[in-house]
Amino acid sequence: MSSSTAETARTDGGPFAWFRTLGRNGRKAFIGAFGGYGLDSYDFQVLPLGLVAITAYFGITKGEAGLLTTVTLVVSAIGGAVAGVMADRIGRVRTLMITVATYAVFTVLCGFATSYETLLVFRALQGLGFGGEWAAGAILVAEYCKPQYRGRTVAFIQSAWAVGWALSVVVYTVVFNFFPQDIAWRVLFWTGALPALLIIYVRRTVKDAPHVTERRATSDHKGSFRAIFAGDLTRTTLFASLLATGVQGGYYTLATWLPTYLKSERGLTVIGTGGYLAFLISGAFIGYVAGGYVTDWLGRKKTFALFAILSAGLIMLYTQIPAGANTTVLFLGFPLGFCMSAIFSGFGSFLAELYPTALRGTGQGFTYNFGRAVGALFPTLVGFMADRMGVGGAMVFGAIAYGIAVVALLGLPETRGRELL
Repeated sequence: MSSSTAETARTDGGPFAWFRTLGRNGRKAFIGAFGGYGLDSYDFQVLPLGLVAITAYFGITKGEAGLLTTVTLVVSAIGGAVAGVMADRIGRVRTLMITVATYAVFTVLCGFATSYETLLVFRALQGLGFGGEWAAGAILVAEYCKPQYRGRTVAFIQSAWAVGWALSVVVYTVVFNFFPQDIAWRVLFWTGALPALLIIYVRRTVKDAPHVTERRATSDHKGSFRAIFAGDLTRTTLFASLLATGVQGGYYTLATWLPTYLKSERGLTVIGTGGYLAFLISGAFIGYVAGGYVTDWLGRKKTFALFAILSAGLIMLYTQIPAGANTTVLFLGFPLGFCMSAIFSGFGSFLAELYPTALRGTGQGFTYNFGRAVGALFPTLVGFMADRMGVGGAMVFGAIAYGIAVVALLGLPETRGRELL
């Protein structure tokens, strides 16, 4: 065996081959996308964590509180769709920087809101960047990956959501113990300025994959919404959008209302809520990572179906545990976090594999964020039904959302091992 052949074998094997085979520029892209998605998560999660304080400060109803999340997600669909087109027209890296800057600026401005209406507007505008970042970052990394490692590599990008979530819980616990409630939620939003540091790194070191830049430059259809609804792609776009709707409807129901459920119906303190969320977030991080390996091993569609069914069942179980059994709620948080996050691990690779290079940003940005927009109706529905059914009872709509995801899989192909063309 020649030295070059031996080196190739060593590089392509082993537990960290997915990272080594990205190459130098690919590894820099991975760091930039990981940081972008982690801070995207942080800036999103400060709202659910501060929601009880915000509700009390502005004297709003649960339905109005849920609308704060819904408007973020609905506008994120616009941001994600636009960012997808931008990624196909001006490049993945430039789009990544623009989206990170957008969600950082408007998260900080949320902390200066003087009324519920002002907060609603700032949160909506934050959604423009929030929706676009994932599409740009996930595609950027997917295009550096080898097909056999794409699922787990992009899943590690998804795991950054749990890291950002964990950081937000730590900061929330500190802030709400050092500041009175009516100012603590503002401080929490002001910490959303952190992503500005990431923009400097991305600007200096991260580049688009060279072969992708060449294909984009020579394509006649780059960044076209019409093209993703033409020919064979019409079916793909419709069912991928439905899949994203179901998965994100279930997830955002939990992400929005779980802190409120733990406080209002389980009677937990700020520190107690943080402790329970620690179990959930630990499961989420491991779920993101493990889900990537599962999607490369089992296939994209089977992985989505498996974790959708498990997530729906766990929501039902978690919210129906009788009063006084908080220890059960604590430990059940780990498998719930695992399953609700593992289902996301295949999204980056699956959506990238469904579309050609010239339309990858547009297709992925549209379908994923369309799912966010329609899935965003679920947290609002829970908010309006909570007065009648209780927060825990209303969260059953999250389980229904996962059922929609399973149905959507019937109209999509399996793409494991597919080369990006």
